[in-house]
Amino acid sequence: MRRREFITLVGGGATTSLIYSVDVRAQQPPIPVVAFIHNGAAEAMAGRIALFRKGLNETGFNEGRNVTVEYYWLEGHHERLQGLLADLIARQVTVITAPDVSASLAAKAATTMIPIVFDVGDDPVRLGLVASLARPGGNATGINFFGLETSAKRLGLMHDLLPKAHRFAVLVNPANASSTAAVSKEVKAAAQSFGLELIFLNASTPDEIDVAFASIARERADALFIAGDSFFSARGVQFATLAIRDRLPASSNTRELAAAGVLMSYGTDIFDTYRQVGIYTGSVLNGAKPAELPVLQSTKFQFVLNRQTAKSLGLEIPPMLLAQADEVIE
Repeated sequence: MRRREFITLVGGGATTSLIYSVDVRAQQPPIPVVAFIHNGAAEAMAGRIALFRKGLNETGFNEGRNVTVEYYWLEGHHERLQGLLADLIARQVTVITAPDVSASLAAKAATTMIPIVFDVGDDPVRLGLVASLARPGGNATGINFFGLETSAKRLGLMHDLLPKAHRFAVLVNPANASSTAAVSKEVKAAAQSFGLELIFLNASTPDEIDVAFASIARERADALFIAGDSFFSARGVQFATLAIRDRLPASSNTRELAAAGVLMSYGTDIFDTYRQVGIYTGSVLNGAKPAELPVLQSTKFQFVLNRQTAKSLGLEIPPMLLAQADEVIE
């Protein structure tokens, strides 16, 4: 055999083999991609992500096997949303999962085609995410966890726990504009009924939280009400450290902050909602249309007290509140 003929045969065989392997891969259905967007930080959200994955598993999806989940942690940098969403839309990801009101609203404004699964504390109809709870009617659906409705109840529990406290600082995130306005209105109305004075402070970054605590000390506030916000939920260690340092009774809407050392929390069982977000994301991957998936509303609420923090602050928790608590952290 001539050398030229030998090279041709070898080359032909290699080409055939390559074409065959490409054809086999082409026959495999593409793995769907879920873009998970959150305003917090990854290390603080591990428990929530575990429940999200559990929900996905319940619908037949296992991350890394038959679905790819890309996690995007904004850590308070809302300005990154526009560029991020432009990239996700250009790549035509399968689902955008946004358990964060700012990310949900930005995604809804950016696309009418890619399905969106949200988890918001405000009324999703009022926010413009859906046409109605029963029939969302567009490309978005998800969970409403009553973050606003629990604000008045939480302030009342703080008042019961701290009957001598009169001047309350309220920390809100101005970058979360829609929720901040609604929470402020709810808390103001509740404060009037309890005869409390409120001082509103803003923070959108870790440094601004430090600055807010300095302002709280100057204003001589008796207690701190931390507004529900996904960025705040990821700053539990920072809040607990500063509150204990300043001997400041503080409350949050999530158990995570109470576990970190904040005095108390009251709100929806947020871990349960993340499991539901996973189930809804998996349902969409299985072909369900967001327009026809009704918005779910939370039914599980948690009142958590940190007795160790109370002792460090020299506070005696009334027996009535101990009896009401779903969990007392010793």
